[in-house]
Amino acid sequence: MKNSNKKQAQSLANFKIICQDAGVKCTQQRMKIYSELIQNPNHPDAETVYKKVQNQLANISLDTVYRTLWLFKDIGLITTIGPSRERTRFDPNLKPHHHFICTECGLILDFNSEQMDTLDIHESIKMIGKAGSLQVNIQGICRGCEINGKIISD
Repeated sequence: MKNSNKKQAQSLANFKIICQDAGVKCTQQRMKIYSELIQNPNHPDAETVYKKVQNQLANISLDTVYRTLWLFKDIGLITTIGPSRERTRFDPNLKPHHHFICTECGLILDFNSEQMDTLDIHESIKMIGKAGSLQVNIQGICRGCEINGKIISD
């Protein structure tokens, strides 16, 4: 079994446990939606998830996908990324990590950095409130956009 398939199987097993602990039924729709999330490394928004699962579940609605994703967030299966005024992106990776966000195409990729994981919380943040976690989002131009000539480099 490939490493990514093993990781997906572990994520699905974890999904079932978290749903059971939260008293949430593991329906076929919920399994398909969660499977799409863990198979897509680009932090899809609800519309993207809907388009993918609609191929497998013809009767599913966009509203069901939205409600399911927010349920997943409420029970701790996923987090959201990005400002609320934009399309919300969903992230099933709950381990400490950071994001690179392409400002041209919208691609979001995870990366790990021990240095960023251990950044000190600035005093100004401590004056606002108690920080619970730290996640760095770096915005820039991805290699794909650079290569495709969407951006002219110096």
